[in-house]
Amino acid sequence: MSNFTLRPHPRGGRWPVVPAWLGVVLLAVAALMMGGAGPAYRLGVLPLDTAFDLLQLGAYVAVGGAGLGLLALLIAALCRRWRPALVGVMVVVAVGAMIVVPWEMMHRAQRVPPIHDITTDTQNPPEFEALAEARRAAPNAVAYPGESFARRQRSAYPWVQPITLPMPLAEVREAAEATAREMGWELAVVEERRIEATATTRWFGFKDDVAIRLTPVDEGVRVDVRSASRLGQGDLGTNAGRIHDYLTALHARVE
Repeated sequence: MSNFTLRPHPRGGRWPVVPAWLGVVLLAVAALMMGGAGPAYRLGVLPLDTAFDLLQLGAYVAVGGAGLGLLALLIAALCRRWRPALVGVMVVVAVGAMIVVPWEMMHRAQRVPPIHDITTDTQNPPEFEALAEARRAAPNAVAYPGESFARRQRSAYPWVQPITLPMPLAEVREAAEATAREMGWELAVVEERRIEATATTRWFGFKDDVAIRLTPVDEGVRVDVRSASRLGQGDLGTNAGRIHDYLTALHARVE
């Protein structure tokens, strides 16, 4: 006769394991839905509304996965099953990391005004000339929307202001062009006192246009920047942030 030893039956049976691995499955599905929404729109596979719906649905699936992870953690802790408990913790942490960006976008949309055209000079904004045709083909207008946008911009982004660089025009233009290239923008035109470029967002591939105007003044050269989205009523503060980042980088470069 062969000798064998019966293994003790794990406490709780499959109860801690099933919700843990179901949470993993939902996590994977949510990652595919949320991560693929942007590329699917950018490649023309899905229209924008459908891509946003997919993103939202993926967030709901992720929350469901987190709920299963918490359930697995609770059952595993009661049954002293540490492996399913670890899986549950990993699912909850991963879901938190996944939804932090959409959650921040949602709250940012509530904090900033629904405007998409930002400029350092609301009275006489830099104009789009080389990019005018591309903007006419897009939903948003070529011309600056006017005082209604200016008023909301001044309230939300009072720090969006031009800078003056105490340097010759040629040196400022060279630095302005180099900074735009470093930002990863696609340059449409570079002239003596004007630069136009297009910035493409990474996830959804939205096109935002930038116009940079260089004006000689007594103190040097005044740099005005306008950043405007081609699509969407609001921009979640993207254009204001882009102007701030550009002018900060330009100022650091010339210093």
